[in-house]
Amino acid sequence: MIFMCRLNPKVDFVFKKLFGSEENKDILISFINSVLSEDEQIVDIELKNPYNLANYRQGKMSILDIKAVDEKGVWYDIEMQIAEQSFYDKRALYYWAKVYSDQIESGYEFNLLKKTIGINILDFEYLNEEEYHNVYKIYNVKSKKSFSNLFELHFIELPKFKKDFSEIRTTLDRWAAFLTKAYEFDKDSVPEELAQSEEIKKAAEKLDIMSLNKEEREIYENDLKAMMVRNAEINAAEEKGREEGIKEGIIKTAKKLLDMGIDENMVSKATGLSVEDIRELCNKRKQ
Repeated sequence: MIFMCRLNPKVDFVFKKLFGSEENKDILISFINSVLSEDEQIVDIELKNPYNLANYRQGKMSILDIKAVDEKGVWYDIEMQIAEQSFYDKRALYYWAKVYSDQIESGYEFNLLKKTIGINILDFEYLNEEEYHNVYKIYNVKSKKSFSNLFELHFIELPKFKKDFSEIRTTLDRWAAFLTKAYEFDKDSVPEELAQSEEIKKAAEKLDIMSLNKEEREIYENDLKAMMVRNAEINAAEEKGREEGIKEGIIKTAKKLLDMGIDENMVSKATGLSVEDIRELCNKRKQ
């Protein structure tokens, strides 16, 4: 039985099927080029772990990243991560190192090692940076000279992408908008600002008509459910934090008013706290 629906491209299972399938290599190339600098643009790529449901069943695709190598021999590891993690920096470095070291099957032929680029797309904020796209390389902290060009890590934090369609300027902006706003349109109503890219138009069409069999549907819905639970937990925590923050602010104001010698009834009216609460604060200050 085949199911049809508009799917969420941020769910890693769908992301892998959309960007990591042989027939969609042009979509992947466009995305990679949107991340790279102008002098690093690529024209072809070989998928090293293309989407394959059989591999997922056998546990060979438990990590739904995309590994690929371009025509210049540069390796890429691309991961869509929707679940917030406290130590994602360590995970990102580990997966980069795995792709880099696996280029040598045996022996110590270090000359075979090629530049490896990790691209991490996060559906949560992790870095202490304002921009949604940040790049890390290795350089000398004194001279600022590059030590090696073999290491490169990109982080794309989707929640920091706040641009409206009218503010979109780059291809990376278009891909970020596609990943965060795909639920707002279908293949017949792609916003003009995104439709400037033929690959994004194709991605929207592929997503709109993408079919999942029963097994794929179960995997997708489990991943989607996990994402929804995570978002609900975050929203609940933020709301609780706001409420506690407001209450703490009111208590601080009440304490200042009491320190100024303001009558407890006036403090109660000014802050909304009960007279009993005000008296309890007074008693704590005297202890």
